[in-house]
Amino acid sequence: MTQSDMAAQVANKDGFIAALDQSGGSTPKALKLYGVSESAYSNEDEMFDLIHQMRSRIIKSPAFTGDKVMGAILFEQTMDREIDGVPTAQYLWENRSVVPFLKVDKGLADAADGVKLMKPMPDLDALLERAVAKGVFGTKMRSVIDAANPKGIAAIVDQQFEVGRQILSHGLVPIIEPEVTISIDDKAEAEDILLAEIKKHLDGVPEGKQVMLKLSLPTKPNLYKPLIDDPRVMRVVALSGGYSRDEANEKLAQNTGMIASFSRALSEGLSADQSDAEFDAMLADAIDSIFEASRAG
Repeated sequence: MTQSDMAAQVANKDGFIAALDQSGGSTPKALKLYGVSESAYSNEDEMFDLIHQMRSRIIKSPAFTGDKVMGAILFEQTMDREIDGVPTAQYLWENRSVVPFLKVDKGLADAADGVKLMKPMPDLDALLERAVAKGVFGTKMRSVIDAANPKGIAAIVDQQFEVGRQILSHGLVPIIEPEVTISIDDKAEAEDILLAEIKKHLDGVPEGKQVMLKLSLPTKPNLYKPLIDDPRVMRVVALSGGYSRDEANEKLAQNTGMIASFSRALSEGLSADQSDAEFDAMLADAIDSIFEASRAG
């Protein structure tokens, strides 16, 4: 199976992308929701061991296959680790038929002009070379919009597409993620500005290349349909952004052609102390509901 097989699956297959990419800052919260308190580990290494155990358990669960989970986004440390002696990205594709993506951003810079840009990524080329060598298909990078500020949103989209071109030059497909915070009063206005900026920047996508977009579920259903229909966009995926799974699924189903890329909404209800049977049943229900919402859209 080659990169072209992965591309065909990402572009055309029913399903959704599992976001398994909590990093240093968000890992304690993810573990806590999973029933592992901070007293269970005494340093960062132990913490990352525990989150890898959780992710391995999800990935190896019977329902977690390419039938419904079309792709999965990994944290750098997860890419560097193994599942049953096989490098994680390779395990995902060869054992589960799930396309591997890699989170590449280094977190958010301080807020300015109503947005949080990405921190600089001086080592990005080296990371992308490692990702290619490990069989990764694409990348993901997140920045955040906290206000309908035209200057800030223009800066966010500019940065995302600039780094996106760097990623494309390595033969990887970037997931561009300018997240709009779901709780802001001017969310709908921010999304209108964001849509216009993304449309402008798509003209700069190199000939024959495609990007993906990961966007907050829009206030106005089908707002992003022009992006979904654009030939330079391989897929538009939605983040759950703090909505519960039920809310996120309901909103997703109103957006034709948009599929899920959920993190917290996927692992909601999973717990370290569940038996494998309970864990697998809970995860299977989550996967089924997110798959159906992705297909309903």
